[in-house]
Amino acid sequence: MTPLTRRRLGRAALNAAGVAVFLFAVFPVYWMVATAFKPNDQIFTTSFIPFPRPPSLDHVERVFTRGVAGHSIWQYLLNSTLVALSAVVLGAVFALLAATAVARFRFRFRTSFLILLLIVQMVPAEALLIPLFTMVKRLGLYDQLLGLIVINVGLTLPFSVWMLRTFVAAVPKELEEAAWIDGAGRFTTFWRVLFPLVAPGLVATSIFAFITTWNEFVYALTLIGDQGKYTMPVALQFFVGQRSTDWGGIMAASTLMTIPVLVFFLLVQRRMVSGLVAGAVKG
Repeated sequence: MTPLTRRRLGRAALNAAGVAVFLFAVFPVYWMVATAFKPNDQIFTTSFIPFPRPPSLDHVERVFTRGVAGHSIWQYLLNSTLVALSAVVLGAVFALLAATAVARFRFRFRTSFLILLLIVQMVPAEALLIPLFTMVKRLGLYDQLLGLIVINVGLTLPFSVWMLRTFVAAVPKELEEAAWIDGAGRFTTFWRVLFPLVAPGLVATSIFAFITTWNEFVYALTLIGDQGKYTMPVALQFFVGQRSTDWGGIMAASTLMTIPVLVFFLLVQRRMVSGLVAGAVKG
């Protein structure tokens, strides 16, 4: 076997593995969407039916018109959107400031702070549930979306700081020093030079924070008592009863729940490329 043949076989095997991983990741999403448009007799059959024949809007219409647990599905979507966007914005601000401080300044216990971020990230969220519930209760934030926002900011902040730190550290200090020589102040240097260069990292951490907050279930269920303030992941549990499960309703609501995540990614993904070199070269 010639080296050229081996390279071609290796490339073909790599492509086949990539296609297999892609299908493995996409198939559950496809099955969710397909099930949302299947009649009940096709959902509960033992036969493999890859496509709804014919498509049915019964489950989607029921979710939109009847709502969930006496509340409109749009109320749950609004709650999830408010919590997720607020957590993303607040977390991005705090994470960027903390990452800049850790990457650019040398201070006492700096290394200990970084290690502590990793340790906090390794602690299971369930282990923090009781102390965080007690804290939220004493602060008067129980059954308030504000309390849920604060908790989600805290849960996503350690990873966001650690990830953004690498982006800030990768920016050459000479760029900031050149801006200072040109008469720019610290805030102008931060906003005009550093911020555009770390924008891709900020977008990446924002996507992580948004998806994590959007899918969060345990804290949303524990810290919220009013059903009208539930988020979408908690609302999905009402489709599961003691004796039966409304799989069509779950899949229809889950499909609707996936759309805002896709929209958010499409809105911010351009910054992951356009911000790589913006502001680095002075004309």
